[in-house]
Amino acid sequence: MSIGRLPENEQRILDEMERALRRDRRLDRKLRTHRVSRRPDPARVLARLTAYRPRVWTVAVLVAVSAGLMVAGIVTSEPGVIWAFAAIWPLTMFAAFRRLMCRWCGS
Repeated sequence: MSIGRLPENEQRILDEMERALRRDRRLDRKLRTHRVSRRPDPARVLARLTAYRPRVWTVAVLVAVSAGLMVAGIVTSEPGVIWAFAAIWPLTMFAAFRRLMCRWCGS
């Protein structure tokens, strides 16, 4: 492990400290949980998505905003309003169906 920059005795002490730290399982687990990854783990994202339980107020607000955007898009035919509705509608459907499934399954 010597990198050639430290005197022999200091390098030995450093190597000994590194070995001791590697054997500490609790420290290793803490360091692993605090690592920042650049890409999200697909399995973790899927697990969080399946565990998501939207609240009633969240679903109600999403439905109200979607309905308002739908009416505004029909009346004005503005592309921005239509795109906003297109963006929020799948979220509304996911939250509503997820809420219903959680209620029916009893979880």
